[in-house]
Amino acid sequence: MPITIDCFKAYDIRGQIPNQLNADVAHRIGNATVEFLGAKKIILGRDIRLSSSELAKAVAHGITEAGAEVMDIGICGTEMVYFATSYVGADGGIMVTASHNPADYNGLKIVREEARPVSADSGLVDIRALAERDERLKTERHGLHAPANIFAPYIDHLLTYVDVDKLKPLKLVVNPGNGGAGIAMDGLLGQLPFEFVKVNYEPDGTFPNGIPNPLLPENRAATSTAVVEHQADMGIAWDGDFDRCFFFDENGGFIEGYYIVGLLAESILKHNPGGKVVHDPRLTWNTLDIVTASGGEAVQSKSGHSFIKEKMREVDGIYGGEMSAHHYFRNFSYADSGMIPWLLVAELVSTSGKSLSELVDACQAKYPASGEINREVKDARQTLANLYERYAGEAASVDDIDGYSFEFPEWRCNIRMSNTEPVVRLNVESRGDVALMQAKTEEVLKILEG
Repeated sequence: MPITIDCFKAYDIRGQIPNQLNADVAHRIGNATVEFLGAKKIILGRDIRLSSSELAKAVAHGITEAGAEVMDIGICGTEMVYFATSYVGADGGIMVTASHNPADYNGLKIVREEARPVSADSGLVDIRALAERDERLKTERHGLHAPANIFAPYIDHLLTYVDVDKLKPLKLVVNPGNGGAGIAMDGLLGQLPFEFVKVNYEPDGTFPNGIPNPLLPENRAATSTAVVEHQADMGIAWDGDFDRCFFFDENGGFIEGYYIVGLLAESILKHNPGGKVVHDPRLTWNTLDIVTASGGEAVQSKSGHSFIKEKMREVDGIYGGEMSAHHYFRNFSYADSGMIPWLLVAELVSTSGKSLSELVDACQAKYPASGEINREVKDARQTLANLYERYAGEAASVDDIDGYSFEFPEWRCNIRMSNTEPVVRLNVESRGDVALMQAKTEEVLKILEG
């Protein structure tokens, strides 16, 4: 019988278990994905959440019932589904994950051929409609469901981004937050000259040390403390499905993802002069300065992985970065990875003769930023309209590619509606003036809260 499925979001599928997402819904979505894509072969992976195995089995049943083959790569990270989809030439891929959401949530991330994203604008609405209807796509001969192993070529590909011979024996704190990053790390450990200090390393779907989300300040202490205690060169932490990684300098200080975008852009442009770097509009001045100084071309895109990936393909971007710690690479099917960034940063620390803090401190001082501030509001559209009325007349420029960006000679801000939560998101930066940045942040927040 027809049902209503309410766990479809702007970029993926995410909901509470079992009232929003369960085996029946997962089966329907697997079946509908085959029909929408016209697929004959689908990559399937899952994270370490306790509910992921049952959901993955249901997705596989829906796929094979529709006559398509399932290549099951088992427990993995989202980027491994991206890699596998391109590597084997599959028609699509489905990752069972809820990333950094609470333990009683789960979800699905869907891509088509070459790991191209499927979002609300490019197919999720259609898949939802097919999944909600009474009928199923059924074939007389079901497709095969077989395990597939792409781990070795995936690890080999990661290592192509660095010159291993130039790496120094750094000491690195690594914290998967009991998520899945340790799976990939285990394939890299013996091939790199680093000493690894492991924190919350073992995958555990009960999340005994809290949900793996290093964006939450309360989740940073374990990594920061370990860096200081072990006198490490830097710390790295990941979210649950490790498509994002977060950095701590040698003093245990957390580094906002905004400054990592500039660091990676400079590194990649050294080997790809004139390349295009795609960035989001939330915080921009540091990125624009570095890309220009490095001989590259900065290209702005709306925030969100599907928009960044689309823009990356459109302009053939060599690299794309968001302040939310999503980093995209042309040679990785224009997709995001949580493994490639830390390898590149470790190579920079090895070859530059500088510590990680020395690599980013000047940028942090030149363009101090508020970090992303989220606020729940009754009417997000009206809130943005109020800010437009307040600032548009005074601003040197106003950009509406994603919410509103108001730019003034000495400070700028971006305010946008979340695509996944009922909040508005604020980012403020200034030209070397921390007090001004803080004052303007408070000024804008008062308008939001008023």
